[in-house]
Amino acid sequence: MSAATVLDGLSAVLLLLGASLALAAAVGVLRLPDVLSRMHAATKPQVLGILLCLSGAALRLRDSPDVWLLVLAAVFQLLTAPVSAHMVARVANRSRHYRRAGLFVDELPPERPQQG
Repeated sequence: MSAATVLDGLSAVLLLLGASLALAAAVGVLRLPDVLSRMHAATKPQVLGILLCLSGAALRLRDSPDVWLLVLAAVFQLLTAPVSAHMVARVANRSRHYRRAGLFVDELPPERPQQG
């Protein structure tokens, strides 16, 4: 068995795991009851799934210069997912689109009335 065959097999496993996590994230977004729960499903398994898919693709492409584009896509995914999740949670909190009974701690202060 050659090294290329082992790397191709590992690539296939990573791609299947990544696709499975992305599917789990999609099911979670559809099935979970409120915005904060859906946000959790949309960020954590989705980010890990895309990182596994990109790793599998990078292993498959090995010597191609396109591997750097995959690395760039992974870095942007890691940078943007937490920021977008934070913004979605903030909007959900301000518009009260979440189940308050599901929170253990609410660290955000209540909104101040607008002046003027």
